[in-house]
Parts: sequence; C-alpha cells; structure tokens
Amino acid sequence: MESFRTEIENPIVQKDIIDLERKIALFRDGKIDDERFRSLRLARGVYGQRQEGVQMIRIKLPFGKVTSEQLHRISKVSDEYSRGRLHITTRQDIQIHFVSLDRTPELWAELEKDDITLREACGNTVRNITASETAGIDVDEPFDVSPYAHAMFQFLLRNPVCQEMGRKFKMSFSSSDKDTALSYLHDLGFIPRIVNGERGFKIMLGGGLGSQPHHAELLSEFVPVNQIIPTTEGILRVFDRHGERSKRLKARMKFLIKDLGVEAFLKLVEEEKKALSCKSFEIDTTAFDGPIPEPLLVAPKVEIDDLEAFEAWKKSNVIQQKQAGYVAIGIKVLVGDFYTDKARLLADLIKNYGANELRFSLRQDILIRNIKEDNLVFFYQELKKLDFVALGYNSTADITACPGTDTCNLGIASSTGIATELERVLAAEYPQYANNQEIVIKISGCMNACGQHNMAHIGFQGMSINSGKLVAPGLQVLLGGGNLGNGSGRFADKVIKIPSRRGPAALRSILDDFEANANGKSFLDYYDAQGEKYFFDLLTPLAETSNLTDEDFIDWGNADNYVKAIGVGECAGVVIDLVATLIFEAKEKIIFASEALNDKKWSDAIYLAYAGFVNGAKALLLSENQKTNHHAGIIDLFDTVFIETNKIELKSTFKDLVYQINQNEPSEEFAAKYIQEATYFFEAIEAYRAKELANG
Repeated sequence: MESFRTEIENPIVQKDIIDLERKIALFRDGKIDDERFRSLRLARGVYGQRQEGVQMIRIKLPFGKVTSEQLHRISKVSDEYSRGRLHITTRQDIQIHFVSLDRTPELWAELEKDDITLREACGNTVRNITASETAGIDVDEPFDVSPYAHAMFQFLLRNPVCQEMGRKFKMSFSSSDKDTALSYLHDLGFIPRIVNGERGFKIMLGGGLGSQPHHAELLSEFVPVNQIIPTTEGILRVFDRHGERSKRLKARMKFLIKDLGVEAFLKLVEEEKKALSCKSFEIDTTAFDGPIPEPLLVAPKVEIDDLEAFEAWKKSNVIQQKQAGYVAIGIKVLVGDFYTDKARLLADLIKNYGANELRFSLRQDILIRNIKEDNLVFFYQELKKLDFVALGYNSTADITACPGTDTCNLGIASSTGIATELERVLAAEYPQYANNQEIVIKISGCMNACGQHNMAHIGFQGMSINSGKLVAPGLQVLLGGGNLGNGSGRFADKVIKIPSRRGPAALRSILDDFEANANGKSFLDYYDAQGEKYFFDLLTPLAETSNLTDEDFIDWGNADNYVKAIGVGECAGVVIDLVATLIFEAKEKIIFASEALNDKKWSDAIYLAYAGFVNGAKALLLSENQKTNHHAGIIDLFDTVFIETNKIELKSTFKDLVYQINQNEPSEEFAAKYIQEATYFFEAIEAYRAKELANG
C-alpha cells in the first residue's frame, strides 16, 4: 500500500486517499458504524452494487471531457481492478463494476496520475456537473460554457458547504437555448446569454426527476458570469442548513423550495451574502479559448468501399462544428457499455489524428470533437474497424437505459435487456428513425429515473406484475414528456403497465399509430391531440395478465425465471447515526477547521467549524432521543433541550453562537474566534456526555 501513497503528488489528494484507506480499516475492525461508513465511501465514488461483496466505482468526469491519456488510464484501471467494461452514465461519468472495497484507495491513486477523481461522484454532494457535449463547437451557442462548468466543478470540489448535505445536488450547463443539458430537471441549470455585450446565464432552480418529477423554477433571466459561483454557494448553504435529513424521499431541494416557497427560499439565500467566500468570482476562460491543436500525425488517404454506407453514416452521425473545416463524430454506444480494448484504440486515434479530446454525452454516447473535415473518410474507416459506426447517434434509435437489475440494488426489472431488444426492433423494422432526432426513448429499471424515463417522449419504467401467485417482470409505459428548450420541458404521463416481454409490441403499436395518424404533427402535438386515454385503450390488449406464457416470466437478458429482489438504495446515506460516531466526527471537523485556518482558507475554516457545532449538537440530541431533520432544527432544538434547561451553559444561546456564520464576512480574525468557540463548545458537550454516561 505504501507505494501508491508515495506516488501521489498532490498532498490534498493524498490526504483524501489515505483517509479512505484508514476509514476502510476502521470499518473492517467494527469501529465505524455501517451507515456512517456508507456515507463516507459514497462521497468517494464507492457504491455498493447488487452483487454481494463488490463495489461499483463511479469516475467523475466534469462535463464528460476526456483526453487520450485519461481514457488510457481509465482502461488500465478497469482491466486491473474490474472486468474491462466501461459504462457511460446519463451524467457523463464512467462506472466500472465488481471492484473489491479494499482495493479502492490504490485504484483512486492510479486514476489521479492523470487528474481523474472519484471525489463526490456519489453521496449527498454536488454530483458531476454536466454540460451539452457540443459545448464549444455548437453552431447555435452564444459562447462556450465549458470553462464555466469547469470553474464550478473546481470551486465546489472538497468545498465544505456541500460535503454532507441532506441529499444529492445536480447541476447542468446547456450550450444554447435548445437546452440539451436539460436545465429544467436540475437543482441548478444554466443556459448561456449575452445581454448588452455581457456574458451571463439564465438560471433554473429546483428541478428534479425521481418518483416525483418537478419542473425547475426560474431563478433569473440573467446572472453575469462573475456571479454564478457566489449565487451557487448561497443556494448550497441554504440547502445544507434547511434541507431535510431524515426523510430521504423528501430531501431533494425541490421539496425544500416547495415547503418554503421560492420567495422565502431566496430570502434565506440573500441572508447568506455576507458570509460568502467571494462576492464576485472572475472565471478564467483562456484554457478553452485557444485554436484547435493540429493532429500529431497526417491521416493517410483512404478509399471508401461502400460510399452509400459512408454517406448514411455521415448524415446520421456527423455534426458540423461552428469552426469552419471541422466536424464532430458521434459514436452510438449501445446502453452506454464499451470495452477497454476498443477504448485504447479510440484513445490512440484521437491523440494521433484528432485534437486529443472526446466527450461522453448525456445520452450515454461518445462525441469525438475537432476533426478536420478532410480526415472524415479516414476516421470512418478506423471507427468501422472498431464497430463504432452504428447509425442513429442522438436519434430515436439511440435509447438511454440505466444499468437496472444488471448491477443496481434498486433495479426491479431489466432496463439494458429491453433497451437492447427495442434497438434491434428499431434497426430492423423502423430504420427511418435512425435519423429522427425528435422522438426520444428512455428506460429506467425502477422509479428513481436514473435513465430519465419520465421526461422522454416514450418512456419505460421497470416494475413487477402479479399474475395469480406468480410475479413477472413488467414495464410502465409513459408518454408525452420532452425537452421544449429554453428551460422548459414536459414530464411524461404514466399510461399503462404491461409485462416486460410485451415492450417491443407496445413500441410497435405506438410508432405504427403515430405514422398512421399524426398527419404531419410532431410527436407531442400528436400525443396531445389523441389524449392519454387513447393510448391506454391502444395498449390495453398488451396489459392482460391472465394469458402469460412461460417466456413472460423471464426478463430480457436473463435465462432464469424472474425474481423480484430490491436491495437498499445508496443514492444518499440513510440517517442512522451513533452518538459516539457523531461526536468523533464533530471533533474531526474542528481539527479540519484549524488546518484550513493554517492554510489561510478562512471561509472553509468557518464552515468546517459550523459543521462541528452542528454535528456535536446532533449527537447530544440523539442521546436524549430527540428527533432532528435538518440543521436549522438541530440548532433550535439544542437551545430548547440543553440551554434553556441549563443542562449546558453557554455565554449566549446556541442559535446566536452558531449563526455568527452568516453575520460576519470570512476573515482570519472571525475564523480564529469561531473555531475557538467551537472548541469550547465541543469540550462542554464532551464533559456533559461523560457525566451522563458515568451516571448511567
């Protein structure tokens, strides 16, 4: 283990990885509660999977950007620690599976050699910040949003305000008004604007999918680029303090905004302004502003054997860039899965003959950018060797699907299996949809919508269906969702439940009826004109369960009869905290605060001290069997239970003590004072706890 420690050049990263190694050892020794350890490992990208004893590793790739060196590094890690398969997610991450928990620290250290992190890829953190994969090359964009997404990622990584929130937080940057990064279903969504020559963003607030999808509210039509990070920090501070922490299904920010109301929520954000780490944040875009680099090698001239096939591919999968003479090439990746042998060859291709960059897309595909138009024939030939020229990039035939029951604890029915079959049906029977970019099909293995099924034109959600005493894999069919652009979208209606094996028949019925009766209307106009009841009646014959065959009890991609098995989800930590663990963590936060003070990071030091106050207070409240569900409630309740009853004596109320955080600007003087007060508070609660334990 020592070798991987000494190879890490960045001391902050080294500390992170050694801390994970130490916490794994403490967990193995039974010294850390399972739920607290789960929270810690999730925030380091280590996620339990359906199969016992192995982990899924989520590799965080901001806005899906990857270089040749990084793709080689990810492939090396996958081969050594996993099984050589790479899965592209709907948040532009890469996931690898079947990894031993004990090997995750050295795996992480390997990735960091090429500046790849696992930090905050899962858990109650700011998840990977997504962006349109065409950002920087989009003919419709007012400016490249990539540097702004990158700056946001850098600012929030390891930032104390978003390390242990009540629930995950998702952000996106769209390249244009087409809103291809789907701002309306994110906690914060950014759409670029230029007003009077000044760059800025329209910002959408509080959207989300899951079992209860909610359309984002408009925060502002225009926020200057130097204000997007202060605005985000203020929102995160409010969510961290007031967000639900006990009821997981009500803990996303959309529920907090619903409970408080937008106006009250934004008033709380305004009250945080004084405490923000910066009042303005200038974002340096120079790393993204330069000319497209020349390829290392000159591409050889090649002849095309099948010109018709090449032209079909060019029409379907090639995108004209805003830069004259350059194109981007879309690679349609079936259910987001590809393998390290081809990944390495692709990495060499973009290094030698491209601009050494590709981006993973929200549709689980690959976009090779900045390819000289003169080299297109050569790239077609090389990609064909890799079987990477399937038609239908970003089309109806390009179906999004989460891993479902393949590896996910929460999967109820197979999503990848049915997605593969539906893509086969589309290719064989409806080849015209390889060039249709209007209708979107998405599939999730459960209600949590990782496959984004409930915002699609045609969506399928995995579920189970009872037939007498037997249980068969099923699908809920959803229709009528879609992205409308400029921060607006629709969520799909739940139309009917059918056995999963009848999914292809359902798709045929919908597409056949659309072609027969749309009369030139768009799919959404056609759906609205016909109405939900029309489609319920259309699909009702497929919903009958009294006539199921033996095949209906075998899920797609499986050989054995279906068994409904749902594990414990890990999308966020469950709050089952031991008092001793919380006290330990409170002390740790105060130590980290002192370290941040020594590093002259005043804002971080103050927020870590705040976390120490809250964790310590929560520990004592739990020892008295007092229920707490958010930070603000903990602060109020501690006064009621301990201060007003004189069980613990402070120089002021606990509320006044803690809320100094938003009454003072971050400075060295205030940080030192606040940490000292947190230390005194911790000594007081430790003394109280020791006394209580001694008295039995």
